[in-house]
Amino acid sequence: MGKGNCSSVSEFILVGLTDLPELSIFLFLVFLLIYGVTVMGNLGMITVIQASSQLHTPMYFFLGHLSFVDFCYSTTTVPKMLANMLSKDKTISFLSCMVQFYLFCTYSIAEVILLAVMAYDRFVAICNPLLYMVIMSQKLCMGLVSACYICGAGCSLVHMCLALEIPSYRSNVINHFFCDLPPIFSLACYDVTLNKLVVYIVATFIEIITIVIILTSYLFILITILRIRSAEGRRKAFSTCASHLTAIVVFHGTILFLYCKPSSDYSLETDKVATVFYTVVIPMLNPLIYSLRNKDVKAALRKMVGFKLLFKGPIS
Repeated sequence: MGKGNCSSVSEFILVGLTDLPELSIFLFLVFLLIYGVTVMGNLGMITVIQASSQLHTPMYFFLGHLSFVDFCYSTTTVPKMLANMLSKDKTISFLSCMVQFYLFCTYSIAEVILLAVMAYDRFVAICNPLLYMVIMSQKLCMGLVSACYICGAGCSLVHMCLALEIPSYRSNVINHFFCDLPPIFSLACYDVTLNKLVVYIVATFIEIITIVIILTSYLFILITILRIRSAEGRRKAFSTCASHLTAIVVFHGTILFLYCKPSSDYSLETDKVATVFYTVVIPMLNPLIYSLRNKDVKAALRKMVGFKLLFKGPIS
């Protein structure tokens, strides 16, 4: 399709990260390894939480869903990216492109809200430990997790419907490795000011609300921890929050950099690298962060592995 010709499209071409064959093979191996660790780490975390009765608490209930969301939104983008690195045919149908964006956006928003929910969970656990299991009832936990998915699906549907209203494009070549909105908007032969404004408003609103919840929760947590007289007690309280805080800083920092800025500051190449970080790297880091820093998870994992080895041993 010529750059000066505006017409509807039936498929897009995903340029990917590079058009150099030798670099593509190297990146394929690197991202295949990362994706393998991501799948094993997140599915392993879900398995450990489900298999260990000592992890059947609200905190690990939310952590299990965080692992599920990480697995889903990584799987939405990475396999197609890996396939395109080894294939000359880098096309994706218009419908598949919209579905890919919708699923990716749904799980990304769900994760943003879920991290805020987990901050509230830590607030209740540390500031109201005696009432923790009463406040964080199974009904409330299910309601909070459902709200994460519903908000993600609803916001993504708004973005997708607006994208479907774009009548024509000057090109069908997307300079990205998956169907994200900013590079699609750059191809439109149509005033996409409303689309960009909605993306900016929704992303900023969700970020503000979730960050306020996180900061408020951790402010009260900090006040409570400083009142603990025992150094060991303060250490334990801080350790329960360290993993969650690390995940928040990494994920929200990238989201703010990508979407909560004026469109005039948009740089395709820079944002492509940042997107790789939060679509490929962060889903791999989260299970590592939570498993390496969490004694309960490590103990449950050792117990589960030891139990399997016991039954695989010789029968006397």
